[in-house]
Amino acid sequence: MKRRDAIKDLSLLPLAGSVILPKKSVPETRSAEIAASKEIYQAIGVEPIINCRGTFTIIGGSIERPEVRAAMDAAAQVFVQYDELALGAGKRLAELTGAEWGLVSAGCAAGMKHVTVACVTGGNPEKLIRIPDLSGFEKTEVIVPDYSRNVYDHALRNVGVKLITVSSIEELSNAISSRTAMIYLMAGEPSMSGPMSLEVISKIAKQKKIPVMVDAAAEDLTIPNVHLKMGADVVVYSGGKALCGPQCAGLVLGRKDLLMSAWQASAPHHGPGRDNKVGREETMGMVAAVEAWTKRDHAGEWKRWLSWLDVISKKVSGIESVKTTVVEPKQLSNRTPQLRISWDASKLNITGEEIAELFGRTKPRIALGGGSREGETFVSITTGQMQPGDEKVVSDRLFEVLSQKRAPVKSEMAAAGVSLKGHWDADIEFFSSTSKHKLIIEQDGNWLEGSHEGEFSVRDLQGTVEGNEFKIKSTDRQLGDSITFMFSGTVKDDVMTGSIYMGEYMTAKFTAKKYKFKSKREKIMIPSGPPLAT
Repeated sequence: MKRRDAIKDLSLLPLAGSVILPKKSVPETRSAEIAASKEIYQAIGVEPIINCRGTFTIIGGSIERPEVRAAMDAAAQVFVQYDELALGAGKRLAELTGAEWGLVSAGCAAGMKHVTVACVTGGNPEKLIRIPDLSGFEKTEVIVPDYSRNVYDHALRNVGVKLITVSSIEELSNAISSRTAMIYLMAGEPSMSGPMSLEVISKIAKQKKIPVMVDAAAEDLTIPNVHLKMGADVVVYSGGKALCGPQCAGLVLGRKDLLMSAWQASAPHHGPGRDNKVGREETMGMVAAVEAWTKRDHAGEWKRWLSWLDVISKKVSGIESVKTTVVEPKQLSNRTPQLRISWDASKLNITGEEIAELFGRTKPRIALGGGSREGETFVSITTGQMQPGDEKVVSDRLFEVLSQKRAPVKSEMAAAGVSLKGHWDADIEFFSSTSKHKLIIEQDGNWLEGSHEGEFSVRDLQGTVEGNEFKIKSTDRQLGDSITFMFSGTVKDDVMTGSIYMGEYMTAKFTAKKYKFKSKREKIMIPSGPPLAT
C-alpha cells in the first residue's frame, strides 16, 4: 500500500469506541471494535500485539476503560480555563481518594518532575524560570536510598538537583542539610518495612520539615492511601497502568501546598514543565479512571483473569514435560495473576526465550515473558491487560508450538575462522552522530572476552565467534541505569562491520579496524639510581 493510500484509508476507519454497528451481542460488537482498532494501526504498517506481558509503556501501557474514553471524548468538545480545571480536578480527586489534594500530570515521571520543582522553588516563579540552573538556590539536593535509585530518577535529575545516594538510616540523617529539597523513595518491599522504610524515613524528614515523595507508578491505588498514611507527603501513580486511565497521564496525591506549586511548574505555565503538557482530555480521563477504580469489581476481575489462565493451563498441560503454575502476587505493584509454563528444553528442543522471540515477531503477535532458570526453561503470561478472547488465541498458539516435533539443537559451535584477538578502533554511527570506541579482545577458540571503552566508561565484554561471524556484548552500568551494547557482524581483512542492538535505544551501525602497533622494538635499560643530569 502506498503512503498516500494508507493516509486516505485512515479517514475511512472508525475509531475505537465509536464504531457504528448493527445490533449484535456484546461479544460480537466488541470483536468488531477490536478489528477496527487493529485496522487503524495496520493501515500504517504496524501490527498490533496481544499483551500477555503487563503494563509496559513500550507496548501501550493499559487499555483505557470505557468510562475514561467517554470522559476524554466529552472533554475534547468544549474549552475550559486550565487553572480552574486543575482546582476542580484537585478537589474531586481529594474527595475520591481521601488525600488532601490531587493533581493530574503528563505521566508519572512528569508528576515526579513537577513535585521536585515544587520542592526546589517553593512556588516562587523567579526560581522556576531559572531551572535547571540552580545557582543561588537554597534547595538543590534530593536524598535517595540506594534501593530507590532507578531509571526513572532521570525525572528528578532533569530539574538540575544533585542526588545524594545513601545506604543506611545513619547516612540519610547525616546527609540532611539546608540544601535538602526532598527525599525520594520508590515503592516496594524495602520502603514498606525494614531499617530504611518509609515510616522510619518520614519521621526523620518531618522533624526537619523535608517533604518525602513516593513513586508508586505501577501499584494498585489504595484508599486510604497506604503511603500517605505511612508519612509520605506526596505519592505519584501512572495513569496508564493499574488504573487503566489515559496512557499520557499521571496521578499525584498529597499535600495541597506542594501540589499547587507542582501545578505552577506544569503546562500551560511556562518554565521547565512546559514540555510536560497534560490536556483537558487527559485531566478528565484521569478523574474518570479514579472514579471507576472506586466502583470496579476488583474481585470479579481477579476471578476472570484466573479463568483465562485456567483455559491456557488446561490446553498445554498434556504436552510432554510441561508443568504449569499460577502465581497470585500479594504486593501492590503489578498486581495481577501470572501463569508460568515450564518444560524440559532437552525434550521439546526449544527454550522460553526462543518462544518469546518467535511470538513477538510473527503473527498473531503475542508479548509474553520467557527465560531459563535453574536448569528449567519457561514462559510467563501476565493477565492484567489481556482482553476477552486472547486466552483462546494464546492457548492455541502455545499448544501448536510446544507440540511440534523438533530435531535436537546442535550444541557444538562451528569453528572460528578468524582471529579477533587484538585492539580495535570502532566507529559507531548513531542516528545523528558518530562516536569512537575501543575494543580489546582476547580469544580462546570460539570464546571472546576483553574490554569495551566508550566515551565515558570502560566495561567488560564477552562474546563468541563462528566462522567469520561474531557476537559481542557489554553493559555500561550507571547508578540506577544501564545500556547494553550487543555487537553482531562479520570480520574480513582485520575489519569488523555490523550492527549494535541497544534494546530500547534501538540499533546503531559500526565499523572497527584492528589497530597495528608501530612502536620500534628495542631493549629498555633501567638506570640503577637517580639521574646524574636532567
